[in-house]
Amino acid sequence: MKLTGNTILITGGGSGIGLAFAERFVKAGNTVIVTGRREHVLRQAKEQVPGLVTHAANLDGESERAALFEWATTHYPDVNVLVNNAGIQQRFHVLKADAKDNWPHYAGEIATNLEAPIHLAMLFAPHFAAKDSAAIINVTSGLAFTPLAIAPVYSATKAALHSFTVSLRHQLAETSVEVIEVAPPAVNTDLGGTGLHVHGEPLDAFADGIFKGLEKGQPEIGYGSSVGRLRMPRDEVDQHTANMYQALKSSIE
Repeated sequence: MKLTGNTILITGGGSGIGLAFAERFVKAGNTVIVTGRREHVLRQAKEQVPGLVTHAANLDGESERAALFEWATTHYPDVNVLVNNAGIQQRFHVLKADAKDNWPHYAGEIATNLEAPIHLAMLFAPHFAAKDSAAIINVTSGLAFTPLAIAPVYSATKAALHSFTVSLRHQLAETSVEVIEVAPPAVNTDLGGTGLHVHGEPLDAFADGIFKGLEKGQPEIGYGSSVGRLRMPRDEVDQHTANMYQALKSSIE
């Protein structure tokens, strides 16, 4: 995709990976809009990245996503890039989860990680297809390929989003819309809670690496340990998943 002269909408862009991407896109000469649930986080993001446009939005519901599409295309009709970045990671053991009385707690993870990016991609795709140049960037995870068993819903939603992204790429192949998947490894952000990813890849190094992949026109972009997982043979996937579970299962027992 071209890296300058775009109008870019990034979900979950007030902090972490989304904000790191936003900062780089602004510096490259793009108009960048970030969404998030928390007003104070968006204010801090705007202070950190001058020129950033912010818009509070909760993407869990169908009506909220439709409203975001209407707002973005009305106020910024030149919008031509969607970055589906918003995500939630919850770690739990299914034998200890209260799925009877607390299902909304888990359903929210599915809505944010899977329903929202699919719905938004379907809303924006026709708008983008009328542009000379456009892109949909879905942020999945290395865990889309090698699940983290202590984060079963997160891993499942990212695997499903990977599958959707592949289908979307084929369907839009003859249009002006590029479909790109970014599959991060563990990155040092607050995803899942403070302190869970302190041993992950440094955020700035990760974001710089992803932008190098965008510059090269790669349709699937990994970084660090996630690169090998994008094409890992099935037997290795099973062993890798088992090893990670044994190493981390005590944290949910």
